[in-house]
Formats: sequence, C-alpha cells, structure tokens
Amino acid sequence: MTISKKKPAVKKTPSARQNPTKTAPTNRGLVIVITGNGKGKTTSAFGQALRAVGQGYKVFIMQFMKGRDYGEFLAAEKYLPRLTLRRSGLDSFVMRGNPAPIDIELARTGFAEVQKAVSSGKYDMVILDEINVAVDFNLIPLQDVLDLIANRPASVDLILTGRYAPKELIKLADTVSEVKEIKHHYAAGIKDRAGIEY
Repeated sequence: MTISKKKPAVKKTPSARQNPTKTAPTNRGLVIVITGNGKGKTTSAFGQALRAVGQGYKVFIMQFMKGRDYGEFLAAEKYLPRLTLRRSGLDSFVMRGNPAPIDIELARTGFAEVQKAVSSGKYDMVILDEINVAVDFNLIPLQDVLDLIANRPASVDLILTGRYAPKELIKLADTVSEVKEIKHHYAAGIKDRAGIEY
C-alpha cells in the first residue's frame, strides 16, 4: 500500500510575484479605485488586503486624514505581520477648501512614505486609503498621484479609496467601483459604533 504525502503549501513572497513562471499579464500590477458616497470603501480595500496577505503577499497601507486607532489598525498590528499600516492625519476633521498647514504637512509626509514603499520592492500591494479625499481637499497634488501610478514597478497593485475620485484617475485605473449610498443608519439617529465605523 502506498501512502501519498501531502505537499506543504508554498508561501509566496514578493520575489515570487516579481519573477512569475506564468505569462506576463498575471504579473502586471492593477490600479483599483474604490469611490462613491456610500459606506464601505475602506472596508473593501481592507478585504482586498486580507485576501492578498492570505496568499502570502506583503501589503502596505497608508491611511490619509485619519489619526484614530481604528479597528483595522489594531488588528493589523496584532494579527497581520505581512501587513504594514501607517496613518498620516489627525483625529479631527479637515476643512475642505481651507485645510490647516498641519493637515497638508501630514498628508504630504504620508505620501512621501507611500512613494518609498511603492519603489522599495518590499510590497506587492499598496493601498492609499482616502487618497481621493486628500486630493480633493488640496492636501496632495493630483499630478503627484498620477506620477506615482505611472512610475510604479510594474508588478505592484495600487488601491486608491475615497469619495471624489478625479476623472483622470478613473481613466487610468484598471478597475473602478463606486459604493453608492442607498440607506445609512446615521439617518435614523444611530451613532457610529466600534467594529462598524471604527
């Protein structure tokens, strides 16, 4: 009687992604934009990150205009060593059309960190959470984001979230999803809740 041994699962690394044995199209990084006025854009991006981490890939996330310890931040630190999560904002609202100098400084410092992460070769996926809002609020120039996309290593996936995605970004993207609000519990007076909003 022959007993077949189960082969151990092969862990993927960034180098496995950058030197594939399959055809080139599977290796080309995608640009995914998640926009719209409905709830779930960040949640969707984190679901994508979780899927990538599950496949053995390394993920870098920058959360723009956020300073609170959201649940995803706490979970990434505690449970997901292949996911690097950074924040570049305060735990307060930014004035649209009149942002404070500190908001601009934090956003641009965060964007510089994103540029380093993208070009480092260490990450398979980079998520720019709320980047569309940061651009719309004039914290980060749109051209800087377009240049990041154009000059990234070919294998890196980029995911850009937030309301107000500019048409130039939508045109460049491989995939664009719009989260549309049909109904929100805020309208019924239900306040934000741990595990739902943060």
